[in-house]
Amino acid sequence: MLRMSRRSVFAGSVGLATTVLARPYIANAAAKTATLWMNQGFIPAEDAAFKHTAEAYMKASGNTLDYSIMPFMAQNQKTISALTSGDVPDLIFMDAPSTIIPQNAWDDKLVDVSDVVAPYEAQLSETAKLCSTFYNKATKKRSYYLCPIKQGATPFHIWGDLVEKAGLKISEIPQKWDGVWTYLKQAQAPLRAKGMRKLYACGLQITTVGPNDGNAVFTHFLIANGGEGIITPDGNLHLDDPKIREAAIKSVEFMTNLYKEGVVPPEALSWNDADDNNGYHEKLFMMDFDGTLSTELAMIKDKQAFYHDMVTLAPVLKNDGTPMKTQVNAGGGFIPKGAKGVEVAKDFMKFFMQPQVMNENLKGGLGRWVPAIPQIVKDDPWWLAPDMPCLKPYVTEAVLNPTVPVYEGFSPAWGQANAEQLWGQAHADVIKNGMTPAAAIDKAFKRCNEIFARVVL
Repeated sequence: MLRMSRRSVFAGSVGLATTVLARPYIANAAAKTATLWMNQGFIPAEDAAFKHTAEAYMKASGNTLDYSIMPFMAQNQKTISALTSGDVPDLIFMDAPSTIIPQNAWDDKLVDVSDVVAPYEAQLSETAKLCSTFYNKATKKRSYYLCPIKQGATPFHIWGDLVEKAGLKISEIPQKWDGVWTYLKQAQAPLRAKGMRKLYACGLQITTVGPNDGNAVFTHFLIANGGEGIITPDGNLHLDDPKIREAAIKSVEFMTNLYKEGVVPPEALSWNDADDNNGYHEKLFMMDFDGTLSTELAMIKDKQAFYHDMVTLAPVLKNDGTPMKTQVNAGGGFIPKGAKGVEVAKDFMKFFMQPQVMNENLKGGLGRWVPAIPQIVKDDPWWLAPDMPCLKPYVTEAVLNPTVPVYEGFSPAWGQANAEQLWGQAHADVIKNGMTPAAAIDKAFKRCNEIFARVVL
């Protein structure tokens, strides 16, 4: 059972927040208002945690946050519309705004928040910094356009009870990247022989639809095969590097082979980001590789599944035996240009970025996101306690193990390449169009070069 109840987490958050808010930057003299759009959490605890953080700020500062909590896709669409029309809120808070921020920072549509981040910059993880700084073509420099609060990684989600039922062992899963998939795909035949005739081994996001998960899975395969440097923090693309091309070809070949072998549901070519989560929960397949702990926390009320049957594993090694670096994304608040309540918006994010407030908020959300300040995890034993079996391996991956940032922050062109589903289309070219993995990658690389040619940093 959880040692810290939701009520005790929130009570601590409010009490602590009220104490630490006795700072000169709080605008108590003249109460002001800011409008805020917040994305709905994947679990109710996240929304409750945000409400408590917002209420604590308003109580201590005297300012008002006129906030709306809305589903992620609705917020995403509303944000794009607002940034296009100029009719914007004062603050937008998103779990993972890497599909929104890079292009709008490039187009000089966001407020520079370097002054908000500065007091905490030395405490932030390197990946959080790289996920929060973006290039502005008007100022011709990179600056902070995101106030980072949270980080999320991508672990393996495995039905441990099905692994055992198939005669395999969790303890024998290889540590190398390809080995995880190769070992677990063996479970499909014995499980089908035992009556689970429609079960597949792997929930592989090989989609041509997206918008996010398929790109993320391909990039992890790319990293595992030695292609981490496909784009560097300076925004330069390195598709002419033979090692990068080889890594991409190996990735497409391995992923499409899994599909051709029939261990991946045939519908995976047209999955959206929620389809693999839903399929995993229904035990339509035995394992998935998907971002954050939303997969596990969605089933927290099912005690047997949450505490016993599901297993969360962090990737350990690349295919060459060196430590695997998984991608970490950052979430937090950003301010559109044209906002009228910039002062309050910045003030709230200064409050939110305080380590104590950040910590209690994310604990209130049951750890689906980890703090952007790594020392918090090291200082608070809650994060590595065994109360939730899924939490320790996830925190280990996202905070303690080597990580790299998502690449969208390096150049807005990478976001465009992902939006066009170049990697998913490469899979489809092999599976449906009969192309070789090398030819499919050469096609994707050609288009990627064309996209990057239009963006000069």
